Order: sequence, then C-alpha cells, then structure tokens
Amino acid sequence: MTERSRFQSRQQQTIKKSVSCRGIGFITGAEIDVHFHPAAANTGIQFQRTDKAGLPRIPALIDYCVPRERRTALQNGDCSLELTEHVLAALAGLQIDNCLVEVNGEELPGGDGSSLIFTDPLLEAGIEAQTSPRYALTIDRQITVQNDQRMELFVRPNNQAEMQIGYQLDYGPRSPIPPQVFHLSISPGSFLKELASCRTFVLQEEVEALRSLGYGKRTTYQDLLVFGPEGIIENSPRFDDECVRHKILDCVGDFALLGCDIHGYFQAYRSGHELNRKLIRQLRTEYRGVLESETSLKVA
Repeated sequence: MTERSRFQSRQQQTIKKSVSCRGIGFITGAEIDVHFHPAAANTGIQFQRTDKAGLPRIPALIDYCVPRERRTALQNGDCSLELTEHVLAALAGLQIDNCLVEVNGEELPGGDGSSLIFTDPLLEAGIEAQTSPRYALTIDRQITVQNDQRMELFVRPNNQAEMQIGYQLDYGPRSPIPPQVFHLSISPGSFLKELASCRTFVLQEEVEALRSLGYGKRTTYQDLLVFGPEGIIENSPRFDDECVRHKILDCVGDFALLGCDIHGYFQAYRSGHELNRKLIRQLRTEYRGVLESETSLKVA
C-alpha cells in the first residue's frame, strides 16, 4: 500500500452557530463556562483559555498532551487545560472537525460524567459541511502498546472505511465492577445512541482519597457512578455495561488527538488514557510521512 493510498476522505465539518454550556469542574469545584464557536476549514479543534492574559490557544493534538493520571490534559507553554477527553469525544463522535472551544477555567465541566453536557448544545448548534476534505488514516498493519500492569491496546486493519473499537474490562474477581466486553463501529449515530450518555465510574475508596486531597468537593454520588462493595451507590446504570462503554467513549476522545479520522480496528484490554496516548503517539511516529504530506498537520 502506498502512502497516498492510506488516506481516504470525507468533507470537513463545523457547527452552524455559537452555543454554550455551564457546569461544575470535578477537580476545582469551580463554575465553568464553555462556548463553542464555528471555525474555518483546517483549523481543527482549538481550546482557548479566556481567563488567561492574551487568551492563549491550545490545539487538540497529541503533541500538546501532558502526563496525567485518569484524564487527558493539554498544555501550550504555561497554559494548560484538564479533563478534555469528554468534550473531545463529543466533537469527534459527532464528526465536528473545526471548532474553537472557549473555557474560562483550568478544566472542562464534568456534567454527569458523560459527554451529554457537550453533545446537547452541539446538536442544538447544528453541523455544517465545509469544502475541504477531512482525511482518514487507513491502518495497514498491527501496532500494539502495553504496560507493566498487563494492560494492552492495539490497532489493526479492518478493511472497512470506519473506526471500530472493542474493549475488554476486567478488574479481577475482587472488584465490585463486573467484567464487561463491548465493541462498536463509531459513527455519529452510534456514538449518540451507545456512548454519549455513559458516565465516569470510580471506586468509593478512590473518591474518599481524592476528596482528602481537595478534589471533587462539589461532586456527589449522583454526578458519576461510584462503586462500593455492594455495587453502585445512590445511582443506577443507564446500561448494564455502562462502564466498558464509557471506556470506549474515552478512546474516541483520545484517538481524536491524532488530528484526522482513523480507519482501523482498536482492541483494548483494561487500558486507559495513558495507553491511549501512547498508541496515538506511536501512530504519529509510524505514519509521520503520510500525516505531514496528506494533511495540514505538521508533526513536531
């Protein structure tokens, strides 16, 4: 397969009008305002911190990712933004390629731990096709990443012009979170129906540890799925396998950091944001030449 034949394309898209949402940050507990604005073709997704002098922008690309546990953060110079994964999933899931996202704080609002706080206003804005092509990298070989905790993530060819994601969640027999398996072909329709409403989950002991560090002071058990020894506390699941679906939601957001669509089959075993980023960095390295020649991306 030649480098040029690795790319297929659709038309780029943006939103038809500016829309907003507001919510509480899970980390800081602050009231956060988010404004989505249409953007020109080839702009990509860019975040802008409106609370910072100079209104700095942060492109939503893997080069701007910084190490964090259990979340995806972006940084440009001394300006950073936390908890970007759910808004990135909403934009990628709806195939919104160009958008300026203004945020007046250091994190995105948590909403109910899903992407609904973002998909609802974006659907209200409407989606508009643009004249420039949106390229999709077609995976032509298997690429695997692992870590020392027996987590694994790989992507391989799927002979389909789409992204497919499978995930196997298994925290062992002592975990109150049961093993779950799910796979999905990603499209705007399937994202909205199967993933967008699926919430962040956490163990009760982890919540208490985070609160002791000052995090989540305004977050309640109704804001996400908290698992105690007997199961979910003060909440109920939207799907029997909501946890594994949320993991795939996170994948959709993290994989968008490559800056183009990806046609291939992803399979994850217990992986999280760290391995997601590691695989996207590997894809950027493996396909560096074609990414730079066929798109507007200039890989650092």
